[in-house]
Amino acid sequence: MRPLQPTSPRARVALGAAFFVLFFALWAAVTFGGVVPKVFLADPLTMVRSGYDLMVNQNFAYDIGMTVWRVLGGFAIAALLAVPLGVMMGAYKPVEAFFEPFVSFARYLPASAFIPLLILWAGIGEAQKLSVIFIGSFFQLVLMFAVAVGNTRRDLVEAAYTLGALDRGIVTRVLLPSAAPEIAETLRMVLGWAWTYVIVAELIGASSGIGHMITDSQALLATDQIIFGIIVIGVIGLVTDLAFKALNRKLFPWARL
Repeated sequence: MRPLQPTSPRARVALGAAFFVLFFALWAAVTFGGVVPKVFLADPLTMVRSGYDLMVNQNFAYDIGMTVWRVLGGFAIAALLAVPLGVMMGAYKPVEAFFEPFVSFARYLPASAFIPLLILWAGIGEAQKLSVIFIGSFFQLVLMFAVAVGNTRRDLVEAAYTLGALDRGIVTRVLLPSAAPEIAETLRMVLGWAWTYVIVAELIGASSGIGHMITDSQALLATDQIIFGIIVIGVIGLVTDLAFKALNRKLFPWARL
């Protein structure tokens, strides 16, 4: 094992699986061994049984679907608006100078702090939850896109000008292709952040969703159901992350993703 030395795909899968095996073994040892009371931390077997009951008898699949829809909806709106603004900021310095102070200010504001205002403005329906995800994702995406575009190699830009490219061609044929792999990687990372925002949004004023189930389970001290909900989020996130990586490798084979 050497710094930055690549690992074979088979070894990566084996090492990743080994971590989960050790994690669940430690969890089982702590709970079945009585080190931690089950009221504070349910054992894996109880968690699996509760998860089965949630899926079969309590229509938890609908809650999962609602949460996934909210994440994808809010994130898609944020991404569609953030891409053109971020590209403009990265390509044109006057645009960056105009927008960056506000974007830098807004991205430090916690999305959860807007929930009371959003409930007042939009009620407790889907608009409020989508707005929380939008606020939490949009400003982060804009700034990261602008940095990705602004970091384009200057020699590529100068070479394009030398070959007769116009300003519009510089943006569409040099800046965007150069920044596209990093833009895609940014989307992958920020999508993970969007999941934290949707759970926070569902903790207040929601009648469905994974966050709603977790809130109800907290009132009943049902740690088995809470853990199952958290694991479901992790599994969905892992599958999404792997799909994003595979898609990015296919779309941008020249980039090291």
